[in-house]
Amino acid sequence: MTSPVLLPVGLTVLFYVLYHALPILYREFAKSIRRMPGPQSHSWLFGNFKEMMANANLMNRWREEFGATFRFRGLFSISELHTSDIKAINHIFSKSAVYRRAPSARESSRGLSGDGILSVEEEDHKRFNPAFTIAQMRVITEIFMEKATQLSDIWKAQLGEDGSTHIDVLSWIRLMTLDTIGKAGFDYDFQALVPDKKPNELNEVLLQIFHSPASSRYATFRQLQSLVPILKLIPLPGTSLFLAARSKMLTIGYQILARSKADIEASNKDKNMGGQRDLLSTLLRANLSPDVPVNQRLNDAELVSQIPTFFVAGNETTSLAASWALHALSVNTAAQKELREELFTISTDNPTMDELNSLPYLERVVRETLRLYSPITFRHRMAMEEDVLPLSKPYIDKNGETQVSVVIPKGQLIHIPVLAINTDAEIWGLDAKEWKPERWENIPKDASNIPTVWANLMTFFAGPHNCVGFRFAVLEVKALLFAVVRAFEIEKAVPEGGIRPAALLQRPFVVAEGGRKSSLPLVLRAYAESEGI
Repeated sequence: MTSPVLLPVGLTVLFYVLYHALPILYREFAKSIRRMPGPQSHSWLFGNFKEMMANANLMNRWREEFGATFRFRGLFSISELHTSDIKAINHIFSKSAVYRRAPSARESSRGLSGDGILSVEEEDHKRFNPAFTIAQMRVITEIFMEKATQLSDIWKAQLGEDGSTHIDVLSWIRLMTLDTIGKAGFDYDFQALVPDKKPNELNEVLLQIFHSPASSRYATFRQLQSLVPILKLIPLPGTSLFLAARSKMLTIGYQILARSKADIEASNKDKNMGGQRDLLSTLLRANLSPDVPVNQRLNDAELVSQIPTFFVAGNETTSLAASWALHALSVNTAAQKELREELFTISTDNPTMDELNSLPYLERVVRETLRLYSPITFRHRMAMEEDVLPLSKPYIDKNGETQVSVVIPKGQLIHIPVLAINTDAEIWGLDAKEWKPERWENIPKDASNIPTVWANLMTFFAGPHNCVGFRFAVLEVKALLFAVVRAFEIEKAVPEGGIRPAALLQRPFVVAEGGRKSSLPLVLRAYAESEGI
């Protein structure tokens, strides 16, 4: 006999499955999507997802075969529409109320960082802008330079008798960016760069999640759980690490918030807050402003959620970009020499934001690095209602008919390939996949059609949900390059082509090591300014 307890549980599960499955089935049978060209899938559970995670070049191959717009299958074989068609991309960003982050994506972000900037939309997203103004960046540039110089000094101490040393720059830069986000983000000292100190616990957990041999597998399971929340009841691999990281970050977050509030009370809510310059203090000051309506103020949970958001976004993406910049300079020694000569035109070791931004070749180096090595390779949007997506590049459907638009059913996932747009040969030229800072001397005309928040690139996305911290990231990379390139000559530690990026998050790995973990080894040699004269 059926247990009276199991019956309602079974009905609940059945209802849950039908509730989520029926809209998916509706989309799968939408004529325009079903007739689109695209790769075959050989797995109902994983679709094309595992192939994509294993091969960073797979999307390029599919674009060559199927064109700018095609269909592929994600987890649970859910159809996703891939498009790098600029007309379509602009349409998506022009209708931000229609194309929004999928609930599963917001839930995935919320799982790690709570109700932070990564999990909110539209007007809620704008409430975080006060922390990232130009004026605020000007104030915290000193922190960027302080930490970049500290890292440079550590590397100098490791030089051998021949004046050189082999360094895994990624692992060290991750520590530097963790310290930087701690001080600049919320006036918290992680002491990640302190010599002989035991490994930072938070850094070790994030390292396992994002940079270990199993990180791709963990990402797959997290995606499965965000698509089917009931799977969160199952302790899939990586779950304990994920929960440990969240717990550690939120514990630190509440400690920091309590201390910041105490500082305000101690100063009788003095809006100068004793000259505090971190991002969290800025948000707190904005929250206290009588000009901000009560319903627009951030509550404690939202404020605390910014701290893990800063950890992940500020630590992971910036460390990758800075590491790739050093790698590119080790390969292109002429660019390295030109950059060094420009950096030495600044007489101080502690430049201001305006001085860093006054250096045109440094700007080109950073732009070119973030073009070719965008840390995030793609983003998603979901159609909240049915729409028609216009195309500038027609495609031939499975019936042999030419299509100049796509009818998008409600709930359809759109895969926006950030890296593909950043490296599109039709926009950037036949050398689009080469690192050439000089291309920024004459920006291609077609690049002006790319929706963007910075430098004609999709790296920081566009529209209402762009990366509000883009100035923070760009300045931090500039500060690191300023300190390191003036102190060292940067050389390859492995043969050219021996370092490649992984899929999804462009983590560098050594090909000869099989990509078991993120790593970017370089040779640093002490640079004496007199040698370059």
